[in-house]
Amino acid sequence: MASITFKGNPVTLLGNEVKVGDKAPTFTVLANDLSEVTLEDSKGQVRLISVVPSLDTGVCDAQTRRFNEEASGLGNVKVLTVSVDLPFAQKRWCGANGIENVQTLSDHRDLSFGEAFGVAIQELRLLARAVFVVDSNDTVTYAEYVSEATNHPDYEAALEAAKKAE
Repeated sequence: MASITFKGNPVTLLGNEVKVGDKAPTFTVLANDLSEVTLEDSKGQVRLISVVPSLDTGVCDAQTRRFNEEASGLGNVKVLTVSVDLPFAQKRWCGANGIENVQTLSDHRDLSFGEAFGVAIQELRLLARAVFVVDSNDTVTYAEYVSEATNHPDYEAALEAAKKAE
C-alpha cells in the first residue's frame, strides 16, 4: 500500500492500492443531484479522476480549479473530482467558483470509491489526495498517491497521461 501522511502524521488507507495496468475497480458515488454515478457511466471515455480530501481547503480548491482550467484542452477526457463532501456542498462550491468543466462526485455515503481505489483514510473518514487516469477500456494508465495529503499532485504528469490515454 501507498504510505500516506496527513499533516505529517501517518494514516491508514482502506482498500487496495491501484496500479498502472490494473483494471479500474467499480464504485458508486453520488452526483450533485444525488443520482448514483459509476465508472460505467463514462465507459468509452478517458477519465482523469482527481481525488481530494475536501473542496473547502486551499490545496483541494487549487487542484480542482487547475483541472477545471485544463479540462477544455483535453479533448475526449472526462474530468471527475471525488471527495467525501456532501453533494449539496459540492454543488454550492462549484457554483460559487465557476467550476463547469469538472464533475464533482461525493463518496460520503459509503466510501465506495475510496475503498475501491485505496484512498479512504480510516482515521479521518476523508479521501487521500490522488490522481488517476483510466483509459476508454477501463485500464488504469496513471496513478499518483500523493505522499503528504496536504501537498499538490504532479499536475503536468497527470495531464500528460490523460492526453496520451485512449
